[in-house]
Amino acid sequence: MPPRRRETWGYHGVRARPSDGFSAEIRFRGMRLGLGNLNTANEAARAYDAAVWRLRWPHRTLNFPNVPTREQAQELAPLPRLSTDEDRRDNRRLEHRLGIAEMDEEAMALWRQHFLEDIINEREFYAQRRAERDKRRAERAAYREDKRRRKGDAQFNMRLGAASPWEFDDDRYLHAYS
Repeated sequence: MPPRRRETWGYHGVRARPSDGFSAEIRFRGMRLGLGNLNTANEAARAYDAAVWRLRWPHRTLNFPNVPTREQAQELAPLPRLSTDEDRRDNRRLEHRLGIAEMDEEAMALWRQHFLEDIINEREFYAQRRAERDKRRAERAAYREDKRRRKGDAQFNMRLGAASPWEFDDDRYLHAYS
C-alpha cells in the first residue's frame, strides 16, 4: 500500500489551495476554525501557531516552537474566523443557488439563439404595454389638470359671491340638493 500523501507542506494545519495559495485551519471542539487563505505555507503555519497560542494548546503542536510569547505569535498572524457546520451549510446552499442561476442564464442564451422571433414578439409586446401605460398616464394627468382647473374656478366664483360653486345645469348640483 503506497504511503498517504499529505498536502501539509510539513506544517500542522496547512493545506495547499487550488489557487496557488495556502489555507490554515485548526479543529477545536468539533468546529473548524478557518484561519484564512495566505500566500505562502510559512504564513499559514504562523497563523496556525498563533491560534495554538490563543487556545493555550501544548507547545509541541507548534510549527515554530521558537516563538516565545503569545503576544509575538499574535503579531505574526490575523485573528481566526470561526467556520461552523451552519456556515458550511449556508455556503453550500448559496453555491447551489448560484449554480442554478448560471444554468438558467445559459439556457436563456441558448433559447435566444434559437428563437429570435420570440424575442422580437416580446419586445413588441413590451413596447405596446409601454405605449398603453403612457397613454393612461397622459389621460390621468389631463383628468387631474381638469379637476384642478374646475376646483380653482369654483373657489374663484365662491370668493366673488356666487350662490353656488357649480353651474345650475351641472349634474352634480342636482345630486347635491336633491
